[in-house]
Amino acid sequence: MARINNGTWPAGSRLPSEAELCREFGTSRGPIRQALAFLRSEGAISGGRGRSPVVRGGVPSQSFSTFNSFTEWARKMGKEPGQRTVEVAIRQAGPEVASALEIAVGDKVVDVLRVRYLDGEVAMLETSTFIHEVGRLLLDFDTDGGSIFEFLRQQGIRIHSARHTIDAVAATPAQAEALGTQPGSPLLRERRLTATEDGTPVEYAEDCYLPGITNFSIDNTVEQRAALIRIHTEGH
Repeated sequence: MARINNGTWPAGSRLPSEAELCREFGTSRGPIRQALAFLRSEGAISGGRGRSPVVRGGVPSQSFSTFNSFTEWARKMGKEPGQRTVEVAIRQAGPEVASALEIAVGDKVVDVLRVRYLDGEVAMLETSTFIHEVGRLLLDFDTDGGSIFEFLRQQGIRIHSARHTIDAVAATPAQAEALGTQPGSPLLRERRLTATEDGTPVEYAEDCYLPGITNFSIDNTVEQRAALIRIHTEGH
């Protein structure tokens, strides 16, 4: 994947043959075929079944962890992620959050509100609500210091699935102030519900992007399920 991302293998180019890759990396065909299968699953290459693999144009489909983590997404693009924490607070769950997280209204939850940056420029307002059992771990974490998802993985929280709902909204006065825009300005909103392997919801989030920063694309093929791609808009 690194050779595709850095342009060593540009879009439209054919990959070396399996035999050439085996010689270069000093390995057998098994690991090489596994690596090629991974690149196909990520949407980075096309071809197979007798056709030489070709590097696909555009942005490759993102892995689960990269799509969920703003930090990993930014670094994959070669940009420096940043964040400014507005608040981390313990609250009581309201009806919408309680329904999403499958807890009772009034149960304790932990809210995290952060402004996110790409190369020092404001990009997105991130509002995450965690069930108390998970969110309490963040009370000992420097939320200005990096990826919440990576920290939770290190704490043994295994995020396994996520459902994303994407729409356009008008900025509220509070959102506009945080993002440095005008109330009523259009924002691209991604709402996310993440769960552990056993299906327990752990986070309900709402990420609001400034227009022109990113868009979302569905990549469909006959052979693969739809891959949701978050794309950074060129020139920002």
